[in-house]
Amino acid sequence: MRIRVSDRSTTRAAPLAHGQTMVQQLGVFAAGADFGLLSEAARDTLKLRILDAVGCAIGALGSQVLRSVRAEVREMGGRQLSSLVGGGRTAPDRAAFLNGAAVRYLDFNDSYLAPGETCHPSDNLAPVLAAAEFAHASGRDLLTALAVAYQVQCRLSDVAPVRAHGFDHVTQGAYASAAGVARALGLDAVATAQAIAIAGTAFNALRVTRTGALSNWKGLAYPNVAFGAVHAAMLARHGITGPDEVFEGNKGFMDSIAGWFEMDWSSEDLEKVLETVVKRYNAEIHSQSTLEAVLELRAEYSIDPAQVRAAEVDVFDVAYNIIGGGDEGGKKSIRTKEEADHSIPYLVAVALLDGQVLPPQFDADRILKADVQQLLQLVAVSPDPRLSARFPAEHPCRVRITMQDGRILAREKRDYLGFRTRPTGWVETLNKFHDLADPVAGKELADQLAAGIQTLEQITSADLGRLLGKVRSPRSHKE
Repeated sequence: MRIRVSDRSTTRAAPLAHGQTMVQQLGVFAAGADFGLLSEAARDTLKLRILDAVGCAIGALGSQVLRSVRAEVREMGGRQLSSLVGGGRTAPDRAAFLNGAAVRYLDFNDSYLAPGETCHPSDNLAPVLAAAEFAHASGRDLLTALAVAYQVQCRLSDVAPVRAHGFDHVTQGAYASAAGVARALGLDAVATAQAIAIAGTAFNALRVTRTGALSNWKGLAYPNVAFGAVHAAMLARHGITGPDEVFEGNKGFMDSIAGWFEMDWSSEDLEKVLETVVKRYNAEIHSQSTLEAVLELRAEYSIDPAQVRAAEVDVFDVAYNIIGGGDEGGKKSIRTKEEADHSIPYLVAVALLDGQVLPPQFDADRILKADVQQLLQLVAVSPDPRLSARFPAEHPCRVRITMQDGRILAREKRDYLGFRTRPTGWVETLNKFHDLADPVAGKELADQLAAGIQTLEQITSADLGRLLGKVRSPRSHKE
């Protein structure tokens, strides 16, 4: 595989072997993916990511955002072909949207870290499951289709980052979701390529979603792409075509957004899931090592937050620009959940005060309380080029907390529990799942879900859908 990026307006990529365009080659890759190509480690990791995502989805069901999305889906209606987390059934595209919103709302699901892009590959679970259930696919096919989506999204994040060009990471997600959905539907290579071409052409999302004052759309941008990807695949299933040169053509993805790159899909495997990471804390992924450091210092020195004079955090440039007050906007005027989980100052302050960063730390009354609003103003975040050079191989940070008595409490981290160098296994993931799922679903149903996911290759996608449909949404949730 060779990567070369140059001027977007003048460069064209040469045709691939055998006269195929890149999307045609990607269609061959996705349609030909087979469960037997997955290593045992990749299969196990996919199950961990599904368990993690399902826990996040169930934990989000009581939120006002999910209630609003459910109301819209109910109002629009749809043939009852795919299951909804929280009960009910609807058309596959609408199931992809609602279930995707549930997976994403807490901002607690997995991530993939590339030098120029960060994404959340488990955002693809909802569209792939909705399509798999529609197609009466096996659990093995569900795992394979999800692996395809992971591979496409992570590899495009590697070779074709778009954040610096003003586009959001869900832009690559259009290709990934469509590829995974097409595989779940069992489309052939030609129809798969058309599904990917339609979605890739139609869904190029702006990065403003995650800059400045953040809105509910932060958690709904990928579900919207998932909705569109399912729709695109269904159209391709009925013979509708898209631009075969969506990647390399005149005014295509390379020309207009990403710059020239080369990608040989015929040489790809299904193992990228092994390089994904999970969140220990309910906060934006680039904050995880900082929060681990803060909470370790708090416990070790029994820090009284009222005695904190200042907190200084040094981070790599991506963390600074996205959640530290850099290129994507200031992070000290915090009023909403979306702003709070994307603000290092808020996250450090609430960790010092509460000793944890989980969903309760993002209730509206917690965010607006005077103690955290005052303490976050004392947190200073700075980028360090030396730390930046170590990312994404590491997840480094330095934290210094100055106390009123003059003591300076310091901690430096190179990673956190959940990063590639310190991965979590089934036990840790199961504990997180139960913490999120049990209060909503009850332990008995949560146990059934966990067992079904652990043995997913032995059941069908419909079996998993039915279990998710047994969960009932809470009637209210404090936000």
